[in-house]
Amino acid sequence: MLLPVLLTLLPAPAAPMSDWTAPLSTRGRYIVDADGERFKLRSVNWHGASGTSTGTGHHAGEDSGRIPLGLDRAPLEEIVAGIGELAANSVRLPFSSEMVHDQQPVTDTAVAANPSMRGLTPLAVYDRVVTALTGAGLAVILNNHTNTTRWCCGVDGNERWNTSQTTAAWEETWLTMARRYRDNPRVVGADLYNEVRRTVWDDPNWGLGDDHDWFAASQRLGDRILREANPDLLIIVEGINWTGIPVDGFPHERPTLRPVRTLSHTLTTSGKLVYSAHFYDYTGPNHSGATGTGETSDPRYRDLTRTELSDVLQRDAFYVSSTPGRHFTAPVWISEFGIDRNAPAGSKERAWFGNFADFLIQADADFAYWPAVSWTGNNGWGLLFWDSAGARTSVADDWRAADWRRLVETPGRTGHIDPVTRWSMLSPDHGDFIASRHTGDWDPGARKAACPDDQLLIGLSHTGNRGLCTSAGPPWSSSTVVTDERYVTDDWASGYTKLQCPAGAFLVGYAVRGAAMSSALCASGALAGAGRTVWFDRGDNRPVGGPGGDYAYGRYKGQCADDEYAAGIAYTGRLGSSRTPDALFCRRR
Repeated sequence: MLLPVLLTLLPAPAAPMSDWTAPLSTRGRYIVDADGERFKLRSVNWHGASGTSTGTGHHAGEDSGRIPLGLDRAPLEEIVAGIGELAANSVRLPFSSEMVHDQQPVTDTAVAANPSMRGLTPLAVYDRVVTALTGAGLAVILNNHTNTTRWCCGVDGNERWNTSQTTAAWEETWLTMARRYRDNPRVVGADLYNEVRRTVWDDPNWGLGDDHDWFAASQRLGDRILREANPDLLIIVEGINWTGIPVDGFPHERPTLRPVRTLSHTLTTSGKLVYSAHFYDYTGPNHSGATGTGETSDPRYRDLTRTELSDVLQRDAFYVSSTPGRHFTAPVWISEFGIDRNAPAGSKERAWFGNFADFLIQADADFAYWPAVSWTGNNGWGLLFWDSAGARTSVADDWRAADWRRLVETPGRTGHIDPVTRWSMLSPDHGDFIASRHTGDWDPGARKAACPDDQLLIGLSHTGNRGLCTSAGPPWSSSTVVTDERYVTDDWASGYTKLQCPAGAFLVGYAVRGAAMSSALCASGALAGAGRTVWFDRGDNRPVGGPGGDYAYGRYKGQCADDEYAAGIAYTGRLGSSRTPDALFCRRR
């Protein structure tokens, strides 16, 4: 049993852990359950299956034996009960790609407190942990933390999803895991990869289209999981953790979620995207977190004033959830943060943790503390501790209890969340960007973009090939490819080539060859209101306030009004033009 003081210092969960209905999805910046009730992720990380540290650092000496930490010291049921008594409702459960395929049985020592697990593979033990957590009503988010079962997160072979393995192997491992737990509805999410960062020689990027492009890799895998393995999972994408050489005088930074503002994901299933970020006191917006080699003179987060810290958190993460009605609007899950209980009284570390807890509460952010479980004697970061004899202590015994209580006790927004209009970006920058399940290669050789099946196209950029979709319209399932002017009834763009949908149909996609328009994709509907021409060849022409946000930063954009739909695209190949979109034909709904 937990020490009695734990129950006096920490609240009971706001509602019984079983009092929610799977699956989870999103409505704007909130995660909701199947009944539309807000489900705020009050999570903890239970690490170990991704690898543990035998070197230096705040996890020095940990060797979990390739499985979630602590199973050598406490029965599984006791650990799960402890997580619930912390008022957590969910667990981020890291694993390594290597662990999934590891056929070497765990050692008897690694499961000394759980003898029924002797002789099992690490994945079979992981199965037992998932079953126990979900059986207790907790939601489980699978997290591919590492490629190899070794500690991260420096230059260690785990920097990118494809550092120690191919992208194809990474995808197949994820499909294996998503299918493995498909019949367990309380396995609710797939956190695709942990802390994508620089290797010795190369940076990851967000949108360049090469094999280091984290945006493209996570977009592709997210769609594959939803299409091929489990359509119910939340797809969780972390920002880029680090780029550049951490040496004074060289460019280096922690981009986090800043790139999402100008290039965001659009999944084949709307309402499944969650963004994620990590913050620790010893790291910083331009500080790697290193001490000694790799350390720079940049401030760490703990060195920032309270106002500076608030501004940085908003700039790098919270803006995604706090800015409604944009193509990037989504829940933000702070899926790692934590503090050493041995931080001295009056220290910058303690001040940072209190301020950070304040800002999580103010932002009503979903969160996951790192870690849930530690060994007494080797580090002070855990919320629950077991010594070698199996005796347990907890966060209730140290200075962090008050801040943890505030985090789990302050409910934020609760209750039913009404559906909101969704806005989604199309970005066929380097290849097809088809979010529809109902279309295939309708224009061979062209780069194609199509809205999700519950959205329609409402905006285009003059150059750059970007598009904007909205859910403010009817869902669709069948489509017509338009390559000429056969459906044009009025000359709404005199002297320009026009791709117009059949009567009553609306635009849901387009194709380009280079920069030039190639075809339009139209879906059938019962829409046939009066039309108007929206020109955007010489400047922006969008509704007041730019609903949906800037989906083509630095480009001219055209967009129909909220009570309209796009039914045609006009362009010209005259001298000085490149057959890029110049006008939209917008009809009243």
